[in-house]
Amino acid sequence: MPFKSRWTVDIPTVTLPTFLFTSPTAPLSEAPLMIDAEKPERYHLSHHTYRLWSKRLAAGLRKAGFQPGERLLLYSGNTIYFPTVFMGTICAGGVFTGANPTYVARELAYQLQDSGARYLISAEASLDTALEAADSIDFPRDRVFVFDNGYATFDNTGKSVRGIRHWTSLLSSVSEAESFAWEESSTPEQANRTICLNYSSGTTGVPKGVEITHTNYIANTLQVNHFGTLLPHEEYVAMLSRARTLCFLPMYHAYAQTVFCVGRVVKSVPVYVMQKFDFVKMLECVQRFRITALTMVPPIVVAMAKSPVVKNYDLSSVEDAGCGAAPLGREVCIEFERLWPDGKVNVKQGWGMTEVTCSAAGWDPNERSETFAVGELNPNCEGKIVADDAGSNEVAQGERGELWIRAPNVMKGYWNRPDATAETLTEDGWLKTGDIAYRDHDGKLFIVDRKKELIKVKGNQVAPAELEAQLLEHPAVVDAAVVGVTIHGEERPRAYLVKKPDIPVSAKEIATFMEKRVSPHKRLVGGVHFIDAIPKNPSGKILRKALREKAQAEVGDLEARAQKL
Repeated sequence: MPFKSRWTVDIPTVTLPTFLFTSPTAPLSEAPLMIDAEKPERYHLSHHTYRLWSKRLAAGLRKAGFQPGERLLLYSGNTIYFPTVFMGTICAGGVFTGANPTYVARELAYQLQDSGARYLISAEASLDTALEAADSIDFPRDRVFVFDNGYATFDNTGKSVRGIRHWTSLLSSVSEAESFAWEESSTPEQANRTICLNYSSGTTGVPKGVEITHTNYIANTLQVNHFGTLLPHEEYVAMLSRARTLCFLPMYHAYAQTVFCVGRVVKSVPVYVMQKFDFVKMLECVQRFRITALTMVPPIVVAMAKSPVVKNYDLSSVEDAGCGAAPLGREVCIEFERLWPDGKVNVKQGWGMTEVTCSAAGWDPNERSETFAVGELNPNCEGKIVADDAGSNEVAQGERGELWIRAPNVMKGYWNRPDATAETLTEDGWLKTGDIAYRDHDGKLFIVDRKKELIKVKGNQVAPAELEAQLLEHPAVVDAAVVGVTIHGEERPRAYLVKKPDIPVSAKEIATFMEKRVSPHKRLVGGVHFIDAIPKNPSGKILRKALREKAQAEVGDLEARAQKL
């Protein structure tokens, strides 16, 4: 039988703008809420001005002929105005899509063309790439606009660059914005309209636009925020009163977008926005702004746990630490927690994916995480762990299988991909996550690995994440990735490691270390190789395809190599 969350929340049938701003005219706080981390005294938006700027963009888009359902693509890193473009597009009845700011022209052109965006707003630093992408698909340059780091916009000094208009030329006047009202939805059909395309490769294949709706965003925000309310009331109120968060994750991604553009705002929690991630600057911001909650991905947890630089900073304000986007070994979490007095900070892993808006599992804050579990299902979620592709054979509790999820935060589908949607979403609403998981007798979920990334050794399944967690326990290992490589016709685990420069270690020593910790079929018989950095995407996921190709070229069978040439 499917298992259900212990909790439920009421999900209103309204639009995301109404959920976030109450109404187009309701009084909102003027306290700084979205704050530039470099120059916080001058550059910040309040809840009120966040709405005002969003309405200015919405009214301006409508005036320019932007129609409900049309798409706008933002190709930029973080700024305090990133959320404005996100919400302004939605207020106009449009569909927002954000592109990875590290994309090359070919990748950007793909998303621009696949989404069918009417407008492209590009960071000035990336304008050459944006124009190359636009020209390659004959996208009109008069529909390309240049974005700044927020300072020129705030100071009203934005200018055209090489004939490309500044994005503020799309904005209406303040007086026009004040009279603008977004369309409200009062039916489930209207609330189920697509408002965002967050691109994901899904369980496999090329990136696809994940259709996220008003209801998806609202449901996921209420689900995640509900966990905090499980604390004793007075403790929760006190925690909110001193809460300060730091956004260094990329806002184009579902993780930061959902947490910082929406989730923190409805709780009136100040968000300090880092335009670009820098490890030392992040530590400086935590100290300077007395940040109370850290929202992280595994590489940051690993860096904080292992870097001696961390001890130079006062991190005593931190009360809460969460991690998502990729698996993380418990030993690294323990190292991380040692940065604070015993018991003060307990890093908790959550679980989610773009196809569930952001999050599907989290923790009751009254409990401590002492394992690598990702907690329990969010409110209003149900799940099942299955052994077959049809989902008819559920595994016993404690056994491994593919996790399926059914919930109000599950995506509407893949943009213009009915076949991919049908492969991933069942007719009765189950999302096939592609994640291998099990559930212990306390009801806690453990994500073992991706279904497509499991290594088969003589018929046995080997989860790379399990081996990576063990490798990170070695004092000389800073980061680790494990992939399968075919040698003599057999798939074998091969490790790529980043080691500490001050601790000498050999590949043989690592292999011996692992032999004592894993069964024979999990041993690193495919080899151990040291590299400068593990290739990852901005959200912290290991780029395993690149490592598999590297492994095959280095030690794989000649026949397998020839097939790739």
